Amino acid sequence: MVISALPEYPQHAKSTYPEICEDVRALCKQNRLREALHILHFMDRQSIRPDSYTYAALLQSCISLKAITEGKQVHAHTFLTGSNRDDFLETKIVIMYINFGYLEVARQVFDEISERNVVSWTAMIAAYARHGPEEALALFYQMQGMGVQPNEFTFASILPACASLAALDCGKDIHEAIIRNGFQGDVFVGNALVDMYAKCNSIKDAHEVFEKMTERNIVSWNTLIAGYAHNGQVEESLKLFQNMPERNEVSWNAMISGYVHNGCFDESVNLFGEMQRTGVKPNVETFASVLKACASLAALHKGKVIHGSIVKSGFQFNVFVGSALVDMYAKCETIEDACRVFDEMPFRNVVSWNAMIAGYAQNGRAGEALKLFQQMTQRNTISWNAMIAGCAQNCLLGEAIQLFQEMPEKNLVSWTAMISGYTQNGLFDEALKLFLQMQHTGLMPNSDTFASILPAFANLAALHEGKEVHEDIIRKGLQSDIFVGNALIDMYAKCGSIGDAHRVFNSMPRQNVISWTAMLGGYAMHGYGKEALQLFEKMQNAGMKPDHITFVGVLSACCHAGLVDDGWHYFNSMSQDYQIIPSVEHYCCMVDLLGRAGQLDEVGDFIKKMPVKPDAIVWGSVLGACRVHTNIELGEYAAERLFELDPENAAHYVALSNIYATAGRWNGVEKVRKMMNDRRVEKKPGCSWIEVSNKVYTFLKGDRSHQHTPEIYEMLEMLSGQMKEAGYVPNTNFVLHDLEEEHKQTFLCHHSEKLAIAFGLIKTLPGTTIRIVKNLRVCGDCHSALRFISKIVAREIVVRDTNRFHHFQDGQCSCGDYW
Repeated sequence: MVISALPEYPQHAKSTYPEICEDVRALCKQNRLREALHILHFMDRQSIRPDSYTYAALLQSCISLKAITEGKQVHAHTFLTGSNRDDFLETKIVIMYINFGYLEVARQVFDEISERNVVSWTAMIAAYARHGPEEALALFYQMQGMGVQPNEFTFASILPACASLAALDCGKDIHEAIIRNGFQGDVFVGNALVDMYAKCNSIKDAHEVFEKMTERNIVSWNTLIAGYAHNGQVEESLKLFQNMPERNEVSWNAMISGYVHNGCFDESVNLFGEMQRTGVKPNVETFASVLKACASLAALHKGKVIHGSIVKSGFQFNVFVGSALVDMYAKCETIEDACRVFDEMPFRNVVSWNAMIAGYAQNGRAGEALKLFQQMTQRNTISWNAMIAGCAQNCLLGEAIQLFQEMPEKNLVSWTAMISGYTQNGLFDEALKLFLQMQHTGLMPNSDTFASILPAFANLAALHEGKEVHEDIIRKGLQSDIFVGNALIDMYAKCGSIGDAHRVFNSMPRQNVISWTAMLGGYAMHGYGKEALQLFEKMQNAGMKPDHITFVGVLSACCHAGLVDDGWHYFNSMSQDYQIIPSVEHYCCMVDLLGRAGQLDEVGDFIKKMPVKPDAIVWGSVLGACRVHTNIELGEYAAERLFELDPENAAHYVALSNIYATAGRWNGVEKVRKMMNDRRVEKKPGCSWIEVSNKVYTFLKGDRSHQHTPEIYEMLEMLSGQMKEAGYVPNTNFVLHDLEEEHKQTFLCHHSEKLAIAFGLIKTLPGTTIRIVKNLRVCGDCHSALRFISKIVAREIVVRDTNRFHHFQDGQCSCGDYW
């Protein structure tokens, strides 16, 4: 042993056994470990056996000084003197190995203790609560089975295991045991209970425990503040924070990080400024949280100011702060600054590398991200996840799939990143398949997973499946998560259930700008323009600042409802009141608004004055307006621009052909058809989908392949007769062929949406809402026909086409025939 090689204890030292042991313990209290070990060597030479308290003092000194090697030597020395079977001493050895992070060794020593007391059990339970909560619970119940009664420290140690596992029922059982044993008044037990309930999403129970605590300390307040924030109730966190009798830096950090967790990034940055003004010094955690807020806001100037504060505080070389700076600069799209911070870091950990990889990927430099990833000597799962997400975001889905398949170990984030990759790239069916596959592995989705998969249901208009996922979200207690709430609003709106979207919006504990924008956009796409504008006014009154995407929703609402004056007002308000420079999307909305209103001369003037070059979407809006108002000259001009910008899009050719057909210019129709043939542009066939009994059925125009074809066409024939009796007149302008009027009417009768609706009427119960999705814009004749059908069959019919939703009910459409 190394100990035997140390110099002998000085000859003038006291020679009685109690005094020698006392000398060792005194040196250990002063952390003079080397001198204490000298005396241990002297005791060896004199065949003097240290008592348990002397060994315990030596072990405690090793713990304090993190002297791992010396601690192992003292443990070995207990074997030489036969002291290793002392239960008290073995408990101390267990505690030492736990402190050194050697949990397996600690467990071996623990298992060899003949009479384990509450201290040894509690030490092991506390260790496993941090590094293996399932085993912590197993030990806790085993301890009671062996007749050892837990004390207040045991209870305070086991509750974090319940919190980590979100094991609410187990936590409640332990709470009852705490009351039976009379420890409910202990402040540490109370704090642990508050934390457990909060992390198990039972914030009401957490608050009740807090209120009943006879003694509270600052940790009690901080724990409940963090708990409310974790449960999406940041307003309650703020009330507690403001009512605290005293605050420390942990209090400020809990509130700042709580804001960030709930997407209140402006509030987080503002509170950081208030913290500095009150004289409380920020620490590493503070800077990491507020930098995340700046990153989310893309607030480069504020981020640079905070960077200056970091330098003044001396934290610029801290690896966690450095990593947060890299992330902030990357998300503010100043990748060169991110690279500079990364290069200047004296020490980088895997977090730093991951931040830089993600930064490259987020800034469209996936090749450099991949190169850096390959340079990493140590990768963790986060590294792989960052690379998968980066490739998917940069349309390198094949590379993302390959990385996902090759990664040595997948966690929930890995699956979520890949699911998100599929949805971002429009592969919604693949996203759903992977979501189910993930669940079959035993992994349970979290809020990020749900927020990633819900867009797939939205784009597939899979309302039934989306509702099932919503129920799962509620069962898991994740409905208060703001990102899940936003995704649910979007899903319900795009699935045609605007009422459900509104209910989700109203039930959210708090909304951010994305929540308001999603709800506003939902109203817009359903044609509820006035409701959208009323919501926008409420948003402003609530102090929520709209962004450029919000204004796209506002202008779209004006467009779909024909609110020209309101549209001009909000368009001008963008720059005048909110300093938002209109983008091409906003100009496109205005062109669409003016065009639908028939103000085609104003459209031409507006486009000429646009500071941005009109793109295919702008000219597409012009062409659509010309189709509605049969303006051949402007329509031809818009079509020419579209054939230059987007020559392979068949919709532009069809729109021009529609204009010619409506005007009876069949030579023009033939000219467009020839142009399409010469350029090998194929018109997308009209296709409609309907979901009946959890199965999706597809119909093409004139489709006769369905097994219920006879009943479908019989239903259409019956409806056609009833519609004509009610005053319906087929609009044959929408037939792009020079046919006899009777043939044109037959042609219109077999459009895909009419076939799908006929099938829905046959296969669903009376009164059931019929929901249809169509891959093209609904033609004017079908729109008119569906109004009549809705009144005849006394059903609501919801149709989602490429532009918007139409809600047909009692002979009326939500668009007011303005579409």
